[in-house]
Amino acid sequence: MPRAKATVRDVAAATGVSIATVSRVLNQAGSVAPETRQLVEQAIEELGLRAPAPRGGTAKPVDGAVYVRCPYVLTDYFGLIVSSIAETLDRHGRQVVLNAGEAAQHERVLGRLPAQRSLAGAILILPPEPSDELVRLSTRRFPFVVVDPRTALPPDIPSVSAAHHSGARQLTTYLTGLGHTRIGVIAGPREWLAADARLSGHSAALADAGILPDPSLIRHDQPTTQHGCRAAGELLDLDPRPTALVAFNDKAAVGALQAARERGLSVPGDVSIAGFDDLDLSRATTPQLTTVRQPLQEMGRMAVSLLIRLLDRHALEALHVELATTLTRRASTAPPPDLR
Repeated sequence: MPRAKATVRDVAAATGVSIATVSRVLNQAGSVAPETRQLVEQAIEELGLRAPAPRGGTAKPVDGAVYVRCPYVLTDYFGLIVSSIAETLDRHGRQVVLNAGEAAQHERVLGRLPAQRSLAGAILILPPEPSDELVRLSTRRFPFVVVDPRTALPPDIPSVSAAHHSGARQLTTYLTGLGHTRIGVIAGPREWLAADARLSGHSAALADAGILPDPSLIRHDQPTTQHGCRAAGELLDLDPRPTALVAFNDKAAVGALQAARERGLSVPGDVSIAGFDDLDLSRATTPQLTTVRQPLQEMGRMAVSLLIRLLDRHALEALHVELATTLTRRASTAPPPDLR
């Protein structure tokens, strides 16, 4: 027998707070102590409370706003995705409720989204929450789409990402075609889905060229310029050093350029360096970066398209969408020194 929907009174009884306090949490009023708010939000999530629908209406208005969660600084990569999402939602007549900035990573927001009648659905960009929280949200029949998932998702949660495996495979195939056999990899964090997919593509390209992968040539680190410089320095200090480096993103590749300069190495004369993303940054370096272009704006548009179809009660034939990546060859890569 299905469990009856929880009410505000049920949450108040479970937490020992007043009905008025529960209502203030549901309405996101500011006059609730942080520890009380967390207690109530946890009970709301566990009990499956949804805000009551208006008489004769549905639980969500047809023209409700879309909650866009991007708990990162909106520059470069994330700014392009969010801008594309906002512009596309505007064309559909949907307002945006934006949750952004690194401080937002520590907010527990997913559990209370279904209770907000003003929201029609959500788009979650590289969500830091573990996959089980996303699963709980999906069981509450709240429509949402994930952009660039950090971890593997169940097959029934819609997501959009770039083709990380094929992009990395294209890049390494290009480098082996130039004659590189000792290629260092500045990979992303071990737990990131994209890092696994790109390493898989890299290994596949090495296998195609008859080259055995070498674990000593892989460094996992955060995708920032500072961490890229540190990881590249470790790889360039190996003996023999790699003749090429591929970085998780363009920022890490810029760090690799810095590490090469610090060691008196020329790029691409002594070492080739390549990135991933094809941000404006990749064309502002000297030399300009060879990189793999991710269709960031199209990822945002596709996420909106999937969400609108969910809101219109259309069945989705493809729940996990991968958009093609493109290799962009520039001056930071060349054949290794011994082949010139």
